[in-house]
Amino acid sequence: MDFNRNIKIAPSILSADFANFGAEIQAIEAQGCDWVHVDVMDGHFVPNITFGPATCAAIRPHIKTVMDVHLMIAPVDPYIDAFAQSGADIITAHVEAGPHIHRTLQAIRGAGCKAGLALNPATPAETTKHLLDMVDLICVMTVNPGFGGQKFIRSQIDKIRDLRAMIGDRPIHIEIDGGVTPETAPLVAEAGADVLVAGSGVFKGGSVDDPAPYGANITAIREAAERAV
Repeated sequence: MDFNRNIKIAPSILSADFANFGAEIQAIEAQGCDWVHVDVMDGHFVPNITFGPATCAAIRPHIKTVMDVHLMIAPVDPYIDAFAQSGADIITAHVEAGPHIHRTLQAIRGAGCKAGLALNPATPAETTKHLLDMVDLICVMTVNPGFGGQKFIRSQIDKIRDLRAMIGDRPIHIEIDGGVTPETAPLVAEAGADVLVAGSGVFKGGSVDDPAPYGANITAIREAAERAV
């Protein structure tokens, strides 16, 4: 993965057809997405259950771009190696999910993956201050984690600006997860984000048999964000 701050669209397969993941992934990549975002939930750290490393391993052969695995689970550390072995390029853990996030980030990089750090809406940017040299990505949750289709929390825009200032020239992506649409994409891009996770915002209106709406949605989000940069 080469680092750059170009706008990247990372559709969340949480909004895809669970019975047809392989074809859905091929469709969104053919329609122009940059990364594939995989939301892993445990029913404990967040009030929803999705899938685990076996599913990630099964879909990995279909992903030709970047497999961006977002762990909304606690504890995290016992599962890092399994998700790394499933083919994740990036593994993101929540600062709130355990007592020793520094150790978790070390373990992610030690497993050969890029390390991401996720912040829930109530968690301040300052939490990352002593971790910036340990991370490759900071994921700002602009909804409460657990379910797709939620409304964008606008208070997070100031957090994005704070993070952008703190990061400086470090090669760290700022990822936005939640409520990304052509209307909210310019707000977060202008504040400093470069990776936009969108679930329903990408998958609405389309299917593997009619993937053109996926491409139209990806293009609309990307162009709206790029106009603000």
